[in-house]
Amino acid sequence: MPFPIKVCVVCEEEFELRPGKPGFANRCPQCSEPEAAGPAAKDGDVLKTSREANAARRQAIKDMLYSGK
Repeated sequence: MPFPIKVCVVCEEEFELRPGKPGFANRCPQCSEPEAAGPAAKDGDVLKTSREANAARRQAIKDMLYSGK
């Protein structure tokens, strides 16, 4: 069974949409490669921000519970 032929939205080249292809279904493998490396760098920033937010949340709850008022 042949794979469906798609047109890349970035470079407008035709490509076969194969199972397990990395990246987006509407982009060819060459145009999907730079996108695959981008989110991994942002995950660290999100994790650091969520850690800081969780620490602030815990501190606020401690202050409310143990303020004695």
